[in-house]
Amino acid sequence: MSHDAQADITADTSARPAAASPIEAAVEAAVEATVNAGDIARLADVGRAAVSNWRRRYEDFPQPVGGTASSPLFSLPEVEAWLRRNGKSFEVSQGDRVWQRLRASADDLRLGEVLGDVGAFLLYTLRDPDGWKRLSAASDLAVRLPRAVARATADLPRRGGDATPVEPGVLRLVAGMAERHGAAGAFEFLCERYAEAHSRRLALTRPDVAALMTRLACAGARTVLDPACGMGTLLLDAAAGAGGAADEVRLLGQDANETVALLAALRLLLRGRDARVVPGDALRHDAFPPDRPIDALGDALVDAVVCDPPFNERAWGHEDLVGDPRWQYGMPPRGEPELAWVQHCLAHVRPGGLVAILMPAAAASRRPGRRIRANLLRAGALRAVLTLAPGGPDLWLLRRPEPGERRPGAILVADAGDDPASVEPAWRAHLAETEPPSGGRAVRIIDILDDEVDVSPARHLSPRSDTQGFPAARERFREAAAALAGDVPDLEVLTGAAAGWDASWATVAEMARSGLVAIRHSTLRALPADVPDGETPEGGVPVLTADDVAAGAAPSRRMPPAPGLVAVRRGDVVASAVTARVVTVEGALLGPHLSLFRVDPDKVDPEFLAGFLRYAAGGGRPHLGSSRVEARRARVPQLPLDVQRTYGTAFRRLLALEDGLREAAAAGEALARLGVEGLVDGRLRPRG
Repeated sequence: MSHDAQADITADTSARPAAASPIEAAVEAAVEATVNAGDIARLADVGRAAVSNWRRRYEDFPQPVGGTASSPLFSLPEVEAWLRRNGKSFEVSQGDRVWQRLRASADDLRLGEVLGDVGAFLLYTLRDPDGWKRLSAASDLAVRLPRAVARATADLPRRGGDATPVEPGVLRLVAGMAERHGAAGAFEFLCERYAEAHSRRLALTRPDVAALMTRLACAGARTVLDPACGMGTLLLDAAAGAGGAADEVRLLGQDANETVALLAALRLLLRGRDARVVPGDALRHDAFPPDRPIDALGDALVDAVVCDPPFNERAWGHEDLVGDPRWQYGMPPRGEPELAWVQHCLAHVRPGGLVAILMPAAAASRRPGRRIRANLLRAGALRAVLTLAPGGPDLWLLRRPEPGERRPGAILVADAGDDPASVEPAWRAHLAETEPPSGGRAVRIIDILDDEVDVSPARHLSPRSDTQGFPAARERFREAAAALAGDVPDLEVLTGAAAGWDASWATVAEMARSGLVAIRHSTLRALPADVPDGETPEGGVPVLTADDVAAGAAPSRRMPPAPGLVAVRRGDVVASAVTARVVTVEGALLGPHLSLFRVDPDKVDPEFLAGFLRYAAGGGRPHLGSSRVEARRARVPQLPLDVQRTYGTAFRRLLALEDGLREAAAAGEALARLGVEGLVDGRLRPRG
């Protein structure tokens, strides 16, 4: 779903309607919403470890009402009441309340089916709003509604077996949510929550990777197929990439999981897309065989195929599919199901059409698949292998050859590094037959056709770094290492505590009540969107992030000013969950998940306070249980100001030592990498 729609639904924190209808009130009483530890953490804006800590430390924390010992469920009203009693902030949006009621209405294994029923209901209200308006007032709604939904959504994939209908009262709540946020937006929010709850069962394509695949393969396409579509992420992007022509794109999908196929169809149809999604295993039971027309024009092939197939599926039908006409480049070995998917995709795209398919990194070099890889190269079908992340996956770009066309003499290999989108310029350059930018290379096919037929980008790309920079890297490391000695404070070792050390201690919260410290928390829920260079909004102000605080860096983001945001002053102590430091900037906004501690400079030294806050957060190391509450509980000795300043100087120098060690380590790693790569490829040699 769009970020704006998601933010609108999440921000809608009207806990309960001012005047609930009788049906809604009955649903409130009969279907008590439940939450798990992750839900509580999201509502209270803390880590999951903090929720576990609350369960251990507070005897009055609500007891589980369901779930399992490893994944208990709690009553949402009881959790809300406990959070209020203990002064912990929380937000429950209308969307979250609907989601929790859906979760309470079915067991975890049936949750996808319930979500499918909700989506079908939303599609019905979209297609027949007048019918729903009339039916919603009927006394026999529970009897008539399923028939009305079935008539209006006959194009949806139907699952087998008996289905338990969703409580009409819950559907009324869903309808109210759709009135405020649109049917597509409401369903997308619920799908996102479903994906979070079933992240281990669902294989979802990364959004940035999905966008890249559809940009490279689907430009100008009018029919797009995804034969392993999952929840429809790639097909949604294929339509979005068509811009104003999105409604003209025919989207076809298939997935072996009936429930997931239904959810994909609903996501597409609720957006008004021309889509058909069919449940079933595409390799064994192809819903769109290449010899059967898929539309009224008689076309049997599509313009583009995008696919993120299941990896390492040994039971993919090897014995049943021997001699299948799709295997034009060779019978896929039993252990190479990904090469079966490659040929399935090529069999469905028209001559000249593109295929973008994600593949495990090993598929580029495994010996059993070398014959098929060689045939793909000889035919000119395999055009590019792009590594999107260390260890994979790789993106293979293929083009079905046209009869009689000249076959290419090279393929593109490229490594995206940390940014998948960085391979796009290399692909464009390869299409234009120009030199790819850094990170990409055109490799002659004749040089690959050996005993291994290895198309791994790592095999053919020279080291990314420039060993000409070795002398400069060596000098940077020497400077960083030499600066470390100057940051070590001279600390005296005592046999006992320093004089007056045990006299009096106070928590930061107690210091705040005494007026020694003012505490403010960031009101930003998320980082602002990046603003392109040269397009900073007029009057934009810098935003200090948690990463900036950890690195001791200047604010790295900017955003337009807005009321209610917290601005920092020079000398403020800014703390995150892992560290704290005194800031030297003036006027920057306090970023998400940060707290500000403004001291009375005549009574408290800020560096002194920052040192104890840093210690409470784990000494600069990640501390999963830390939160705003933990920072307020940090204990600080009450010492004279001049003594505080002495300790504050030592704390500051030790923090500078930590920063210097990180800088020296980074410089040392870069130096070692350049040295090894230069020695390996002969561009560096030992002196003497």
